[in-house]
Amino acid sequence: QVHLVESGGGSVQPGGSLRLSCTASGSIFSLYTVSWYRQVPGYQREYVARITSYGLTVYRDSAKGRFTISRDNAQSTFYLQMDNLEPEDTAVYICNINQGANDYYGQGIQVTVSS
Repeated sequence: QVHLVESGGGSVQPGGSLRLSCTASGSIFSLYTVSWYRQVPGYQREYVARITSYGLTVYRDSAKGRFTISRDNAQSTFYLQMDNLEPEDTAVYICNINQGANDYYGQGIQVTVSS
């Protein structure tokens, strides 16, 4: 059974930074694309960034230039470095690993950007 655990969320002022981590167990982590999503209550979940097994990265437009996704296959962990945070980034951030036909998600972690 694949299990994902996020850490690193919290509250920060606009312009601040946070680094989210997601550690996977029960998966051959290095083989798969991993992603970060976020969700605001009442709105659809939206993808934020993904990184393939080869290290190719893709970002949503609002994250480009501010967020950086990376992975450490030896630790089965991937990260989302978020800089210059804006109030609009406030959401529950959820990590994901895509194993072909199966998607697995973490529980989510709150990020709040407020002055």
